[in-house]
Order: sequence, then structure tokens, then C-alpha cells
Amino acid sequence: MENPNSDQRLASLDILRGFDLFCLVLFQPVFMSLVRVLDWGPTNWIAIQFEHVAWEGFAFWDIIMPLFMFMAGASMPFAFAKYLKSQSKKRLYMRILKRVFLLWLFGMMCQGNLLGINPDRIFLFSNTLQSIAVGYLVSAILLIHVGRKGQIIITASCLLVFWALLSFVQIGSFGGGNYTPDYNLAEYIDRVVLGRFRDGTTITPEGVIDFGRYRYTWVLSSLNFVVTVMTGVFAGQILKSDKSGLRKVAILCIGGVSMIVAGQLLSLHMPIIKKIWSSSMTLHASGLCFLLMALFYYVVDYKKWSKYLNWLKIYGMNSIMAYLLYSVINFRSVATSLLHGTEQYLGDYYSVILRFGNCAIVFFILWIMYRNKVFLRV
Repeated sequence: MENPNSDQRLASLDILRGFDLFCLVLFQPVFMSLVRVLDWGPTNWIAIQFEHVAWEGFAFWDIIMPLFMFMAGASMPFAFAKYLKSQSKKRLYMRILKRVFLLWLFGMMCQGNLLGINPDRIFLFSNTLQSIAVGYLVSAILLIHVGRKGQIIITASCLLVFWALLSFVQIGSFGGGNYTPDYNLAEYIDRVVLGRFRDGTTITPEGVIDFGRYRYTWVLSSLNFVVTVMTGVFAGQILKSDKSGLRKVAILCIGGVSMIVAGQLLSLHMPIIKKIWSSSMTLHASGLCFLLMALFYYVVDYKKWSKYLNWLKIYGMNSIMAYLLYSVINFRSVATSLLHGTEQYLGDYYSVILRFGNCAIVFFILWIMYRNKVFLRV
């Protein structure tokens, strides 16, 4: 843990990251709990945007994970600057490897795979933090050793290679342009590479691996995890440049719209599917991230209208801690103890209050850390 150097930080980066985590660990859980109790047409309609699309398509809730990854990339040009300037690559690589290791470890903890200490339930690659680790590692190498033009070429190549592999490579009944949940090439690669260590799998009494209905893919999808983080790096480079504030906003907006259009055009051949991190989804999501970055930079850093948004830094400057607290620790029993006896008055809304209490405790812990300038930096 360390105190971040505020001189090297853009407030919009922390606030946008905070917005992402606020949606993840407070707003969506409480709102969805309230929707189930209300069962009211307008809120039911809005709730559709706060659930992942089953397969093809894209809802607001599908931007949360890409935005988390995008923000990891956007911070890198700022975080790496002092190391690259001093040519201390050894220290930088030590920091990179430490971050990758901890992200992978924390990812296993969040899935419950590590703390269970059960060899049959250890799933090696199945969490957002691990996808960030992969994208961060490759992006860091590119940022250190490859120029801007090379970074763009390699990023585009990852995007196109994923598209080509899923579109034209066929192994048995898998692939060859099949984008169904059970027979796309990314599904096949995960089954072969991860096998019994893939999330969602079980071993039957006969010793056969049952893959269940889990259809998120990770191994081949890592190509586009790199793309998502690298688009964040490009946004960070734009923000760190000497261009005027309005020009930065314009470039981000143009880039965002261009990627969304490209993603929609590519979706005519490869559907937008978040669970396999399809190339069309990657472009679409990265475009939305660019537009959100432009909006927050314009409001927070350019216009200085951050008075009512600064509280989001409580989440944004401790994003990994927020994610860990929400994913690993259930404070519901604490909320139940504090609200004991109120169920008879609250009725069906008691469950909503308990959910809010759980999320509020996470916020309180993060607020205490923020006030004392204690930040988990990995």
C-alpha cells in the first residue's frame, strides 16, 4: 500500500474508474434487488440494461468489465512515465511482474477457487482481474519496447487474428465461422487448454469432464483482452499529450465513434458477443470507453465541474480493494445484525435494505481508507 502521487494523476481517470466500480459494487446490486420487489414496468424495462446479454448483443451492464480493463490501460502512460524517463527498466519490470502475479492471485480469490483449498475446484483462468493481468502484461511490454506505430499495428493484428481464427479455422465441429455458445473455436480452445481447471467444469463419477453451461472463454479471448487494455493505453497517451483540452476531447470522440462504427460493421460477419470477447464487441466496447473518457475528461479536467463527482474517487482510487471487498467478503450478516427486528416493518423491502447495508459497509471501509490516504496499489 502506498500514497499515490497526485501530481501525476488526472482526476477524470480516478472518477471514471470510480463510476465503473460504483455501478459494480453498489448501484446495480441494490437497484436489481429493488426491481425484484417493485416488479414495476418502467423499472423492469430499465433493469434489462443492468443484466448481461445472454449471448449476442450488448447492454449497458456489458460495458463494466471492458471499462475496468480500459482504465487499467489508460493509467499506464502516466504510471510508467517516471520509470521510462529514468531508464530504470529493471524496476519497472519488477513492478509489472508483481502486479500481474497479484492480479492473478486476487482473481482466484474472487472466484473462491483459491480460498477453498480444493484441488478439484481450482480454476486457473476465470476472472476479470486475470484478464486485466494478461492485457496489462502484453501492453506493458509494448509500451516499453515498441513505438506508437508498432503498438497500433500489433493491437490491430490481435483483433484481426482473433477474427480470422474464429471465422476460418475449423477443428471437428468447432469453429469455421460458428459463433454459437457450444461450437465456437474459443470454446474448443478453452476446453482443450484448461480442461478440468476451467470454471464451470465438474468431474463425473465415471471420470468424464462435464463442461456444464459455462460459456465464457479466456485463452483465445486473451488476444482481445490485450486490445481492450491497449485502447486504454492509446486514450492515456492522448490525455498525456501536449494537445489542448478540447482537441483531446475531439480526438477521443472521433476515435470512439470510429470504433463503434467499425464494430457494428464487423458485427455483420462476427456478432457482438461479450462472453467470447469477439472482435466486434471489443471495438464496440472500446469505442464506448473512449466516449466515456472524453465526457469525464471534459467535465472533470477541462471544465472543472467535479464538485459533485469527487466522491467517486473513494471507489476509483481503491478500485482493486473495492472489487476484492465486494467479491470475497459478504457483509450481509453484519447488516442483518444491525437491522435486526426491522423486517416486520419493512416487509419485502427488507431484502433491499440488507443488500444496501452490505454495499454501504464496503463503501464505509473504502471511505475510511480514502480519508487516511491508504490505497491498495498492485
